[in-house]
Amino acid sequence: MEKLMGLLKVKVVRGVNLAKRDARGSDPYVVIKMGNQKVKTSVKKKDVNPEWNEELTLSVSDATVPIKLAVYDKDTFTKDDRMGDADFNMWDLAEVVSMEPDQLLALTGESIRIVKPTRTNCLAEESHVKFTNGRICQDLVLRLRNVERGEIELQLQWVNIRGPMI
Repeated sequence: MEKLMGLLKVKVVRGVNLAKRDARGSDPYVVIKMGNQKVKTSVKKKDVNPEWNEELTLSVSDATVPIKLAVYDKDTFTKDDRMGDADFNMWDLAEVVSMEPDQLLALTGESIRIVKPTRTNCLAEESHVKFTNGRICQDLVLRLRNVERGEIELQLQWVNIRGPMI
């Protein structure tokens, strides 16, 4: 059995300018996979700019496992249409989690790490890992691939299973 490091709360905030897959619009939902875990949001009817604000939780045993995100259009009588995908990781978040408590206290309210978009990640803009109010969080805007357009906004939050870090 693998040792549990902690929990990763993934808040799926919203979709922006998602692709239209049906004549009446799209009914999008998001699926997130990490290893053998799979979680998904609710379906938003006829909306290419959906607001989910839903929190999904993943158990983390290995912070190097990539996290895969896919957006689908819910169909009633046929297979759901794919509306794009993206991969992201939690390496930068995990690095901050491994910091000593006194290092974190010294950085309260400041960006601890800035992650820039590159050709090898799906970031649409800079992402900041922050430690505020006793929580380590990272906001992400992911550009969807394998689709003509669309972005997904997420917020990652680490939950330490051994109690508070400080």
